[in-house]
Amino acid sequence: MHLHIIYTETAMLLSKRSYASWREIQDEYQSYRASVGPWPHEWVAEYLSDEYSDLWPSAQEQVHVFLSEALEVKALAFRGQSVA
Repeated sequence: MHLHIIYTETAMLLSKRSYASWREIQDEYQSYRASVGPWPHEWVAEYLSDEYSDLWPSAQEQVHVFLSEALEVKALAFRGQSVA
């Protein structure tokens, strides 16, 4: 499965949605900053693991769990982040 990583002002999101371009993502998220993808989920897990050592649970675990969920979009969790 291919995923997008979407950066907003307040969160980093994983998305399973299919987009024609980054502009479509920008239109969907008012606080859009940037995005990458679509990438194979293995690449996403590797990229996140390499770039964000403070993800908790690990990037691999968060991607794996997200793939098994019915959700189309999910915010990534970071160590020390308070949960609302």
